[in-house]
Amino acid sequence: MKGLALFVVVSVLAGCAQAPKSTVAAVQAAAMEANRRGETYVRHGELENAARSYTEALRLSQSLEDVEGIAANAISLSIVRQRQGRFADARASLGVILNQPDLRFAAAHLAEAELRHAVLDLDEGRFSRAEDRAMRAASHCAERCAASGAIHNVRAQLALQADRLDAAASSARSAHDAARAAGDKAELANALRLLGVVALRAGDAARARASLEQALALDRELGFPRKIALDLLALGRAAALAGEREAARAYYARALAVSEADRDRIGAAQAQAALDAMDKAAATGK
Repeated sequence: MKGLALFVVVSVLAGCAQAPKSTVAAVQAAAMEANRRGETYVRHGELENAARSYTEALRLSQSLEDVEGIAANAISLSIVRQRQGRFADARASLGVILNQPDLRFAAAHLAEAELRHAVLDLDEGRFSRAEDRAMRAASHCAERCAASGAIHNVRAQLALQADRLDAAASSARSAHDAARAAGDKAELANALRLLGVVALRAGDAARARASLEQALALDRELGFPRKIALDLLALGRAAALAGEREAARAYYARALAVSEADRDRIGAAQAQAALDAMDKAAATGK
């Protein structure tokens, strides 16, 4: 009997020891599934559903203090909120990473969170703050990290806002090189698009088109509708600059179709505005 009792106790204790591992695995699996749903909703343009899924994935990751999961889902949620125009919520998501030093997030996570703050500031026209955030991101990134290309691209955008074309081109080229070295096609496309915009500002339609066509090919390969629409809009401007009005109209119409299919109201409004401007110019003979 004593032997049987001892066996039962040991079995129960073993079961107790194994249960947490099973629970952790189940929670991690649920977080991964919620994250996957969020990605699917983003691809379908269902941003509120995506936000709910990322919020659930973030909650599950937080319950385990899984810093990798927390960082990934907080940043994804911030991007969705930004696309919705909910900037305060987007910043709150990033605070989950930046305001919890006890969790000891990796430098790469901190760099990406600071970078996302810089992008928010850019969108809101707070250029000085965006520059500060980009510098903080670079300080976490050190010599080179996964965010290097993106940091250079943000600096290129800031230089464009200040009409410093040489600085913008230099930063975009740095982003291009860093992205190629890292095999980061998304940031490579962003760098090419920025180089195209710099060329447009400089009045060089041919050089702009060359960069923008490369960006478009990459964004199609990656399946990024919003970026495809941006490429098409810029190609429309390049065609207009070259005096090719029908080609410009075709690019703008394609950008409108892509944005509408992606349920991107802002992108659709930009494309429609470009088409309307062409119609007005045609009506006035300009």
